[in-house]
Amino acid sequence: MTVLSPPPPAQAPPAPAPSPEPATGSGPPRAERVGFAFAGAALCVLAALLLGFAANLTIVGHLQHARDQQTAYDEFRRQLAVGIAPVGQQTFDGKMLEPGAPVALLRIPALGLKEVVAEGTASGVLMSGPGHRRDTPLPGQAGTSVIMGRQWGYGSPFNKLHELPVGTPIRVTTGQGTATYEVTAVRREGDPLPPVLKENEGRLTLITAEGRPFTPSGTIRVDATLTSDVQPAPPRPLSLGWIDDSEQALGTEGAAWLPVFLWSQGLLLAALLTVAAYRVWGRWQTWIVAVPVLAAFGLAVSGAATRLLPNLL
Repeated sequence: MTVLSPPPPAQAPPAPAPSPEPATGSGPPRAERVGFAFAGAALCVLAALLLGFAANLTIVGHLQHARDQQTAYDEFRRQLAVGIAPVGQQTFDGKMLEPGAPVALLRIPALGLKEVVAEGTASGVLMSGPGHRRDTPLPGQAGTSVIMGRQWGYGSPFNKLHELPVGTPIRVTTGQGTATYEVTAVRREGDPLPPVLKENEGRLTLITAEGRPFTPSGTIRVDATLTSDVQPAPPRPLSLGWIDDSEQALGTEGAAWLPVFLWSQGLLLAALLTVAAYRVWGRWQTWIVAVPVLAAFGLAVSGAATRLLPNLL
């Protein structure tokens, strides 16, 4: 007897291949990621510049002024001690004075002011303190000596200049000794000019900005008459009026564009590296390293850019 085996079970038809689905978790497209990176770098640059400007015109600027004044005071005192302090446009060995060289010590007891005066009145020089206009005689000599100083930024040495009453004494020490002056007038733009000096008479004019903080609307001038003996003046190789616009009142220093450009490139590169490091290291590791670097570049850029602002700011 033949035994029939049961038929094989029917096989299910093969399942259709799954249709392709868009990948998930791959992030935004590459172009979008690049856009985010540049936006992040731009925000880093903007933040560094804003903080740098605020710091340079306030705390950091005042600290820089104090440091530069101490350095200049030590150098000027040394020159007085060895008898080589400047008495004109040239040094003791016949070389032209470099901008920023200390030439005098200005004291106004009524304001509690004691500042070393540097040679030159460009914006970069006035960051360190008052500056002597290079085409005028030094204090104590015949003629009108002009000293400029900032109103608000970098130590704000001349902030209260407008408060000086007539008769206030001013003392200025140079390589020829200490000259004494007496305030005769506080002038604003449009006021009458002081009388023309006679032979062997001396005058000191102090100049600063007028207006709200960091927004100068004009200048204030304080005239003071020399009351001590007139000191002899050495020959002046350069006559009155030879300085350029950057050393005039409220002048700006166009030569600062080059350092601004160079420091800006460094800041931009640091910002791009910060964004790249953020994607590799993470948030906290990146900011711990990047914040000091960005702050340093921000201070450097804004410090150079400050020279483009009016010198009496």
